Amino acid sequence: MLIGIDVGGSKASALLVDPTTWAIVGRERTTSHGNGPALVESLATMVGGLRKHSPEPVSAVGLGIAGLAGRSGTVAWSPNLPGAVGHPVGPDLERAVGLPVAVGNDATTATLAEARLGAGRDCDDFALVTLGTGIGGGFVLGGRLHTGANGFSGEPGHMVVSADGPVHLTGHRGPWEYYASGNALGRLGREAASTGTFPRGIQLAGSAGGITGHHVMDAVAEGDQPAQAVFTDWCTEVARGVANLVVLLDLSRIVLGGGLADVGEPLRAGVAAALGGLLPGADSRPVVDVVLAQLGADAGALGAALLASDPA
Repeated sequence: MLIGIDVGGSKASALLVDPTTWAIVGRERTTSHGNGPALVESLATMVGGLRKHSPEPVSAVGLGIAGLAGRSGTVAWSPNLPGAVGHPVGPDLERAVGLPVAVGNDATTATLAEARLGAGRDCDDFALVTLGTGIGGGFVLGGRLHTGANGFSGEPGHMVVSADGPVHLTGHRGPWEYYASGNALGRLGREAASTGTFPRGIQLAGSAGGITGHHVMDAVAEGDQPAQAVFTDWCTEVARGVANLVVLLDLSRIVLGGGLADVGEPLRAGVAAALGGLLPGADSRPVVDVVLAQLGADAGALGAALLASDPA
């Protein structure tokens, strides 16, 4: 058996997985708050709980961690897990549980899961773009997961799309996730409401300042046209970054995942509609397939289990 763990900014989710079928046979969840040693202790407790109820011995553990976390197992940088930065989470967890531990970025492990088990199974060149509080991602190129020189590949949300844009939490101006994340959708809704063009948002949230991306999508589901205009603008910003990835890597498919993928077909269709107009030479290129991820919130932990099965 294998254990895969997805470590996010506020919680960590662990899955006990049967590698013969990739069926999930157990789950644990805990918080990811605290410093490095506290995080390792929490992860070790989850591993212990799953091992206790496993029908077969567990052979390895995989971690998908939000931030720059590569093969060394040390978290080099993570705005979401500042207390763990510089800590050898992987090696410490190995010592704590007595099992091999493989470490990667959480969006990269999710990409591995979609490549082997989900929306990328039949595609050799695709990107997973995870849309949530921020934007994560991962790349399969030539049929292989691309991890980069240090295992840090897959941070497209931090690529700059406007050098004159606002300063982001990373300290850099105008990154893609400022314009196209879930937080960005809420901000667009607040801006529209403050100018009087999104009154339904105020009704739903109670104030213009309280509008989130959820309120925008609730209004879209009701058929509110101003909300649809906000959503269309946001889909264009998502497509702008996607176009950059396609131009750079000549991708044949984009898989949209993360919490915003729960929006479903309106998201897929909105990004696909905007993408063609943002791609240089679009009329001379094969159409880029835009699809929704298939594994949902389990993708990161499933991919971590896959990484544990073949850490190379």
